[in-house]
Amino acid sequence: MRNGLVQLCAWAAATGAAVALSWLGVHAVLTGAAFEQPTPLPLPSPRVGGTPHSASATPDPAPTPTPQSPTQPAAAPNATATTAAAPPVRRPTPTATSTVRSYPIPGGRVALDIRADKASLVSATPDPGWQMQVWNGDQWMRVDFTRDNQANSVFVYWNGHPPVVETAVR
Repeated sequence: MRNGLVQLCAWAAATGAAVALSWLGVHAVLTGAAFEQPTPLPLPSPRVGGTPHSASATPDPAPTPTPQSPTQPAAAPNATATTAAAPPVRRPTPTATSTVRSYPIPGGRVALDIRADKASLVSATPDPGWQMQVWNGDQWMRVDFTRDNQANSVFVYWNGHPPVVETAVR
């Protein structure tokens, strides 16, 4: 009996030490990975006829052609989806050969870098209480903001033509 108690105490001490060491290691990694919430850049709201652009499925006028920047890697052939609850998606800052446009819809705001032959996501920020999901294809992109049974979307597509942006508010 005494031998069993010694083994139980040794096992408990070793297990406790292993758990404590693991927790300290994970805690150190997670503490080092924390970062401040990024500060959103002020972007002008697109206006159509002096009112905010919020019509359902209204195409955005095509941007004027600009000189093409150096070749960038092509998108993957298959569409991919990502989901986020609160942190905004951040991409590299635009160059002088592009136009950044902001698309506010109920549930969040999407900023797109519009070029003559493609578009890329600059940021997508959900409003409090909303979730966001982003899909990327070869020549299209979709950003959804959802809450309960509500879903609002920003679509952008370019297939041999300048990017077209549409919003869908349901």
